[in-house]
Amino acid sequence: MKESIRIINQGDIALVEFDQEESKVNKWSSPMMKRLREVVEELKASSFKAVVFISRKPKIFVAGADIDEIRNLKTESEFEKAVGEGQNIFNLVEDLPQVTISAIHGAAAGGGCEFALACDYRVATDDSSTRIGLPEVKLGIIPGFGGCVRLPKLIGLQAALDIILGGKLLNSKKAFKVGLVDQIVHEKNLESFSLDLAKEKIEKKRKHYYSPKSTGDKFLESYMGRCLVFKKAKEAILKASHGHYPAPLKALAVIEKTYLNEDREKSLKIERESFCEVAITDISKNLIHVFDLTEMVKKQSGVENQNIKAKPVNHMGVLGAGTMGGGIAYVGADKGIEVRIKDIQYEAVLKGLKHAQGLWKKLVKKKVINEYEMMQKFSKVSGGTDYADFKRSDLVVEAIVEDMAIKKKVIGELGAYLNPETIVVTNTSSLSVNEMQSAFVRPDKFAGMHFFNPVDKMPLVEIIRGEKTSDETIATVYEASKKMGKMPVVVKDGPGFLVNRLLLPYMAEAAYLLEEGQSIQYIDNLYVKKFGMPMGPFALMDEVGLDVCIKVLKIFKKAFGDRIQIAPLMEKLEKSSRLGKKNGKGFYTYSDKLYRENVDESIYAELGLQKKSQLMSEEECLGRGIFAMVNECARAMVTDKIVNTAGEVDLAMIMGTGFPPFRGGLLKYADSVGLPTI
Repeated sequence: MKESIRIINQGDIALVEFDQEESKVNKWSSPMMKRLREVVEELKASSFKAVVFISRKPKIFVAGADIDEIRNLKTESEFEKAVGEGQNIFNLVEDLPQVTISAIHGAAAGGGCEFALACDYRVATDDSSTRIGLPEVKLGIIPGFGGCVRLPKLIGLQAALDIILGGKLLNSKKAFKVGLVDQIVHEKNLESFSLDLAKEKIEKKRKHYYSPKSTGDKFLESYMGRCLVFKKAKEAILKASHGHYPAPLKALAVIEKTYLNEDREKSLKIERESFCEVAITDISKNLIHVFDLTEMVKKQSGVENQNIKAKPVNHMGVLGAGTMGGGIAYVGADKGIEVRIKDIQYEAVLKGLKHAQGLWKKLVKKKVINEYEMMQKFSKVSGGTDYADFKRSDLVVEAIVEDMAIKKKVIGELGAYLNPETIVVTNTSSLSVNEMQSAFVRPDKFAGMHFFNPVDKMPLVEIIRGEKTSDETIATVYEASKKMGKMPVVVKDGPGFLVNRLLLPYMAEAAYLLEEGQSIQYIDNLYVKKFGMPMGPFALMDEVGLDVCIKVLKIFKKAFGDRIQIAPLMEKLEKSSRLGKKNGKGFYTYSDKLYRENVDESIYAELGLQKKSQLMSEEECLGRGIFAMVNECARAMVTDKIVNTAGEVDLAMIMGTGFPPFRGGLLKYADSVGLPTI
């Protein structure tokens, strides 16, 4: 490990290079921490007057602690030892007699950020890969190497809580604005600027104390202001998580106890003990399981044969300029793909372009990107009513109306306007990919690519393999999905594919519960507040569209026969004018902007329903909905082989439906309940 951290003599300045051996990234593993201690001890005894820490890995400063090691720790005492060692080493960095500077290019996440906080100054590049912050709560833990103690003292209470409780990584502009970094430079100037800064700052070590400037900030740092900040932060955590995630609450408690405490050792002890308490929970282990699943996608190609290589996708065509088409164009162009939208009317094309532009405008408003960056991205999208430029397309996404006859007609015509290597995918949520594949001139280059709505927010893409789809096609679509910032899961063709197939029994069972006298509010609140779903089954049906739910239920009934039962309630709904959110009338009432408000109490009389005064037990209501999904998943995997692994199911359900991550996914949850209960 000696070459993983090197000291390069620059006269009065030591340039310390992070370059972990046999790894694409730098991370704080036990050997790396041991080597860091050796280097710090050597620096402490040296005659250097300043130290610049820099990474030699592309787009990575330090990615954080080694997740593999965290996963393998089981007891509080094991965590106590590991975290205590990290704290001690970072204290040595903070206590070095020299001026210390972290020169950050790429990710400085978790322990990487905490290391930088132990230095006197931080310089960051303006590159989009540079992200600095403390995402630990997303793994069910809290910053444990001094992040809860040092960050609030550096940037103030409010800004620190925003980063720590939200598990946020800031770009360099935001990091500079809140005071997390001192300077922003171009990547090419990072080393030279940091060395010059070191010369300038020799003998100018600094204390990390936040100094509020505005009257409002001064109030928030007062006793009354701090009480208000902590109170509001706790309320926001409980509102967002319903108490299912202990880590943000624990981090908040640590900061509240240590913010004004000048005794570093006592403060770090509080942080360390609190870290150990959350690290041993099942919730943390489940969230690490989810992290592992997302990392799995980064390493996979979508096909078993690793010799199959994906073709690059630099040009993309999109057929259909509706909300989906505009969203797909946005996620492609946002990542540098040139996109051409086609529709049969100019008005529709303009609508699709406007939708994509509107998504970038939101980022400008939030100061994620600037006007110039927005124009650069938007310039990659064009549109028209013909197939001009489609010959250049590496990938064409068909996103027209969900009608098999129309889709087959368009797909059949499409081949004449493309080059022989172009891959075509259909964005369908329920129609047979195999049937559409038969209409395309080169069926081996045809697949499904099911984006979830809204495209810019929902991470999942289901890649549907047709009977004749080639491995190269799957690998190319898989890599293109990742390039667009999505989480792809490869599934076999079949009714509802994977996610919708599992969701339909959940929603169908809710309809039976309603018929049996349970109230809409009781059921939805139960699934959201008790179980942790992002919305209850009735709110979800409104969101999807009641007409769509009924249509897909009928498709399932036709495909699976008598084992799919449709509640008479759904047939009554079909005859009503209720479509859900799309027309502002469903199980809930909606405002003019189609924000969900309250349960529409008139639906009970309209559907001939009565609410029972004696509600069914929480356990039974939850079991009927969740276990219906588990049962259907067993059939989909074992009988129909729609998907290969339990991990892919867990990832798809979390990324596609918002299934509570703290439960680890649908099948991870089923494992926790146990086979006898299931």
